[in-house]
Amino acid sequence: MFYFCKQTSNHTMGQQLTICFKERSTITFDDLHTAYLHCRVNKRQTASAQTFEREETENLTQLVNDINNNTYTIGQSIAFIVDKPVTREIFAAAFRDRIIHHWIIDKLNPLFEKEFIYDSYSCREGRGTLFAVNRVDRFIRSCSQNYQKDTYVLKLDIRGFFMSISKDILWNKLQQFIKDKYLADDQDLMLELVEQVVMNDCTHKCYIKSPRWKWKNLPTDKSLFNRGHVGIPIGNLTSQVFANFYLTCFDHFMKSTLGLKYYGRYVDDFFVIHNDKQFLLSLIPKVEAYLKDELHLTLHPKKRQIGHCKRGMKFVGTFLLPNRTYTDKRTKGNFYRLIAKWNRLIESRAGKNCCAFLNKEETDHFQASFNSYCGFLRHHKTYKLRKKMYEMLSPHFAPFFVTKNDYTKIEHPQAETQRAAKNAAKIEQLRKAKGYVNNLPWPHCYYPENDPYNIGLFDVQKEYF
Repeated sequence: MFYFCKQTSNHTMGQQLTICFKERSTITFDDLHTAYLHCRVNKRQTASAQTFEREETENLTQLVNDINNNTYTIGQSIAFIVDKPVTREIFAAAFRDRIIHHWIIDKLNPLFEKEFIYDSYSCREGRGTLFAVNRVDRFIRSCSQNYQKDTYVLKLDIRGFFMSISKDILWNKLQQFIKDKYLADDQDLMLELVEQVVMNDCTHKCYIKSPRWKWKNLPTDKSLFNRGHVGIPIGNLTSQVFANFYLTCFDHFMKSTLGLKYYGRYVDDFFVIHNDKQFLLSLIPKVEAYLKDELHLTLHPKKRQIGHCKRGMKFVGTFLLPNRTYTDKRTKGNFYRLIAKWNRLIESRAGKNCCAFLNKEETDHFQASFNSYCGFLRHHKTYKLRKKMYEMLSPHFAPFFVTKNDYTKIEHPQAETQRAAKNAAKIEQLRKAKGYVNNLPWPHCYYPENDPYNIGLFDVQKEYF
């Protein structure tokens, strides 16, 4: 950000005035390239990422020029419907716009972290669903003195959260926050790009990927097509982080103003733990009033639960009971349906005598889906459940996948062989670097010239492993 001063004379008053002009900030290629590298993580196999990567330098240079010349505009979004875990409307931004999202979040997130309370668990490094479950379990144990005192859990949910966020309120909060906390030279550019992202109408000229009939099963309050100037899209990185920031004032209201010690929130799902049931019931009107007056949000009328801690609590895909945690029925049901869906697909192709039942893209997709469920389940005592799920797979999957003895993931049969070969190559490289030579006909026996008994080999293996 640069300031230029120009002196002018006022002939009428005989005074000299100094007028300062501020030059617009610019973005550098290196900054945008770093954001691009973050953006393509786990996305390099997608069509949009590959298209951008074919002419990476030219595309990034063009994006830098568009921003610096003040000609950057947000592109077309892709709208589609997902059915799991619940039916939702998703808007995926264009790849070049996602790079801008990462540039914004990379710079603002460290500042956001200082504003967030410790027990907001959404879209934060090290504070995912497992962290949330462990915190709830710890809160219940602490409040009930290890289940010796009566303790109750109040669980509430915000109705149509993402679709009900006021863009005006969000932008005003972000604008004030950036002016106060983000003191870098490119503050004006940050304000400009954040305003574009927040105020953008993603429904305008969007490409609709899912069949139109899927929107008929979607409630009207869960679609941006029916919300006008209200709501932000689910699917963008900025939406997840900005939504968390939107509720930060509510978190501080619950913790500081109301003095709630055992409070936590995951996106729009929050809980309060207390020994007095009537005290928890008295909180509901206060919460409703604050959300309505300050944030223009409402509580979901059918998702208000209060109960004794010994009767269990359902939270972020788990069901917590005293001294044990189970996977909830919806997560297990979704896992069952995933396996049944892929079993039908591969068996239908096997019946047609297809040479290859699944192509590489399909095997990678199924492996990622299956392992994501196993990765969640392995944090609980679910060995028998994981084993049962693996045994439910069709026999036609045998050429494509194998599993470990603990059933924590599936992988390609060649994966173990490839890892062993890679490890052997690295060990061989270390042996040669330490002066070992191959004096025997078989390749894996190395003896140093001054160590005929190969004693030093143990040092090489110890250094590698």
